[in-house]
Amino acid sequence: MYLLYTLGLLAFFVLTLPWFLWKDRTTGKYRRTFRERLGRLPAAIDARGGRSIWIHAVSVGEVLAAAPLIGALRERANGLPIFLSTTTMTGNTVARKSAPGADGLFFAPFDWPGPVRKVLDRLNPRLLVLVETELWPNLIHEARRRGTRVAVVNGRISPRSFPRYRRVRFLLRRVLAEVDLFLMQGEAHAERVKEMGAPPERVRVAGNLKFDALPEPETPRELTALLKIDWPLWIAGSTVAGEEEAVLGAFRLVREAEPGVGLILAPRHPERFDAVVGVVEAAGFRCLRRSRLTPGAWTGEEVVVLDTLGELARVYPLATVVFVGGSLAPAGGHNILEAAVAGKAVIVGPHMENFQEIADLFDDANALVRVANPDALGAEVLRLLTDRDRREGLGQRAHRLIDEQRGALIRTAAALAGLLA
Repeated sequence: MYLLYTLGLLAFFVLTLPWFLWKDRTTGKYRRTFRERLGRLPAAIDARGGRSIWIHAVSVGEVLAAAPLIGALRERANGLPIFLSTTTMTGNTVARKSAPGADGLFFAPFDWPGPVRKVLDRLNPRLLVLVETELWPNLIHEARRRGTRVAVVNGRISPRSFPRYRRVRFLLRRVLAEVDLFLMQGEAHAERVKEMGAPPERVRVAGNLKFDALPEPETPRELTALLKIDWPLWIAGSTVAGEEEAVLGAFRLVREAEPGVGLILAPRHPERFDAVVGVVEAAGFRCLRRSRLTPGAWTGEEVVVLDTLGELARVYPLATVVFVGGSLAPAGGHNILEAAVAGKAVIVGPHMENFQEIADLFDDANALVRVANPDALGAEVLRLLTDRDRREGLGQRAHRLIDEQRGALIRTAAALAGLLA
């Protein structure tokens, strides 16, 4: 099975290589990381002949969930160094800022036996921690072959991905049998991973680390100076292709009724920053880029595009109303917690499959507003802007719900400590 998987992965790599080379022609980001992805880690990433803990978090969301876990594990790790790997460039960038407690940061190897073995030889991990749904067969298999304990933490299997996993569960069953512990976000995720073939006795519900990873939000003084405003502010965060046009159309309707409202657009993917600036200008709005903003430049008439990394959570406290993207387009939704912990009224579209459990919690607490389509977005934003009691009630209930849900970090760290014993 592992040979067939490896051959299939290699074939996929060969077929998609021209596309990646074409995409890489301007940024060079894939070439810069290729050496590490082949298992050739920087000299500083070394367990120095001892054992270690390896945490793998694919991108930004997983990194933010893993960051507090590093500190909690260090208290129980008996001096073992803790290394963190990511898959994406944005995840790596955020990890440098958000996970300073790691003893080393690197790009995860391709899931081929050779690169995986090189990294395992260098790190010699006693424990491999996979954040959320990082089920890489060769990595798990090679780790277990050398006696490394393997755990999935903050595990989730979305309703959208579950049918695909079920179709290949005859292959997954062997992979899942090599994982020592599954710490899932909720009961629904636990049941799904069991149906995929995970041994039931190894599956537990520990809660969602992202609730514990949320600090009380604060906008830095220099950012406040740049975005100094005295008008109502709508922030549209983590938008994906096709949503900016809907947001700008809604913003035009809002402006007709409330001319003083400002808008910050924060695209989800950095490679789209330039394109979104073009979309704003094509819609007839003047556009300012956050990266080029100077104090006093924003008059409120312009749309600001947040073309920086790691700042969205820091600007949410300035918002009057927040829309979280990936939810109008069928992209599965994005994380609403950073806006909620800021005590803001949050709007999402109908597509929240990737965060269904969180969205359901907020629905049950009357702490989230859903709109069925782009046409309803402007009307809902306008209602919240003009109804202060409703807006503030939503924000207060959202913040209170987050406080009630904390605790997964302690449960997760304690369970992992049992694997280290």
